[in-house]
Amino acid sequence: MSSERQYGWMWVEACEVLDRAERLQRQLLRYVGPGADAAVWEPPVDIQETTEGLILLFALPGVASEDITLTLGPTELTLSAMRPLKLGSAEAVIRRLEIPHGRFLRRIPLAGVPLKLMSSRYENGCLEVRLSREATQERER
Repeated sequence: MSSERQYGWMWVEACEVLDRAERLQRQLLRYVGPGADAAVWEPPVDIQETTEGLILLFALPGVASEDITLTLGPTELTLSAMRPLKLGSAEAVIRRLEIPHGRFLRRIPLAGVPLKLMSSRYENGCLEVRLSREATQERER
């Protein structure tokens, strides 16, 4: 058996482990800075590129649409809000917390052609954001 074939599976497995580690890192609570409103988690996002621009789908279960702040800057898209911890009753005892709660912040770096916000909609705990590339003629004016 060639050494390339023998060790190729190890490379694939290592890449899969790194992917899982990155997903876990995003799920775990993390300390970002001082203050009561410091961001403690990042929501997962799917990003698709189309000929018109980008479609971003953020998973935000339990977040009220009116609490979401979306800001498009020249180099990044920033999403922030608060997901409150909701207990079933005042007597409830927490045995496990796997769903992140608290203030969150997610920054998506943007590079290349400037983008503009075309639309956003919040449905079933997911925020869909559509960004389009600015036309070349518009940038030259």
